[in-house]
Amino acid sequence: MTVLTADVAIVGAGLIGCMLARDLALGGRSVVVIDKGRVGGESSGVSFGSLRIQGTRGTSLEFALRAQTIWENVETEIGRSVEFDPSGHVHLALDEAQVERLEENARHLRAHGAEVEIVGRNEIARRWPFLARERVVAASWSSRDALVNPRLVAPAFAAAAARLGVRIVEEAEVIAAERKDGRFRLRTGSRVAPSIVADVLVNAAGAWCGRLAALFGEHIPVFAAGPAEIVTEPVERFLGPVIHVVDGSVLFRQTRRGNLIVAGHPRMSVDMDSRDNRVPPAKILVNLGRLAAIAPGLGACHVLRTWTGIEGYVPDMNPVLGPSATTPGLFHACAFSGHGLQVGPAASVALTELITTGRTDMPIDDFGVERFAEDRARAVPTMGEEFSHDVIDKGAKP
Repeated sequence: MTVLTADVAIVGAGLIGCMLARDLALGGRSVVVIDKGRVGGESSGVSFGSLRIQGTRGTSLEFALRAQTIWENVETEIGRSVEFDPSGHVHLALDEAQVERLEENARHLRAHGAEVEIVGRNEIARRWPFLARERVVAASWSSRDALVNPRLVAPAFAAAAARLGVRIVEEAEVIAAERKDGRFRLRTGSRVAPSIVADVLVNAAGAWCGRLAALFGEHIPVFAAGPAEIVTEPVERFLGPVIHVVDGSVLFRQTRRGNLIVAGHPRMSVDMDSRDNRVPPAKILVNLGRLAAIAPGLGACHVLRTWTGIEGYVPDMNPVLGPSATTPGLFHACAFSGHGLQVGPAASVALTELITTGRTDMPIDDFGVERFAEDRARAVPTMGEEFSHDVIDKGAKP
């Protein structure tokens, strides 16, 4: 039987797993990455593509700002395009309560040294004349927010890791895992790599991370949900930044080819086992109706396709990042709760430092897995607007 051995085994070949593999290999570690599907085939490849600091707060904001600095140089670092686009984000308020939300978000950003501008109705009409003046009360503008093409990111980092000698094995679902005699031993369903032995194990398994953690007696209260993404026909270029209503009810951007990408909360229930998920027609109509309400000229755009995916969330909407509380040598980098694309580079740096030196200066104390056993994790108050009722009923308890 073929046995792959490495210093570090990473379960999950999404953005986080592939970034971490590259960073560890740069530090001289031998690494094998396995995934039950394909590189970037789950949440990493189905997101909206936002690198957004607006609306992020506290430790998560500091973490996101560190990640943004890395993103701004990432294409030079890996020698491959991920279509990084620093065009900024515009957040909209549709009523006075949302104006207060914009202003509060702006205060948090400024307190961390980030620039954000509050924009009134007249200036909105001048800068973004396609927006409905009677609906949009105010906006905030951050030039630091950016975009990438989510379908390109994980494959780009996988290729960079492979050039450094990282072994990446697809279609290799973990069947069994244990720590024995100081090493981790994994059994998979792959003929290429049926057995893997490593000194360190990283759980980067996305929405499936709870299942791997449970093999080592650790509880991660992860639940699955999916975005509703809509792609329209190409139209003449008119839009640079992302447009995003502050409560997430509708957001849209334009690709380099002219297509509009439209999304909006609440996130939907998805089936992790069948992985056969579709955006319901009713959800498509709701999101398009919201788009037309704030940008009436876009109501006639034809829809080409829709997609969703399987993303992993925990109720406090913070990532699970750091060492295991039960098993030496096990580390978690999962359940990023919709923010993995944004904070991925900082998460990779933090874990690389922890694995190679035993410490990190990255602000990850609030992200440890032990917070669940200690009952320190509290559900965010926006659960009702972020997730559909059936997602909450199935496991996302506020």
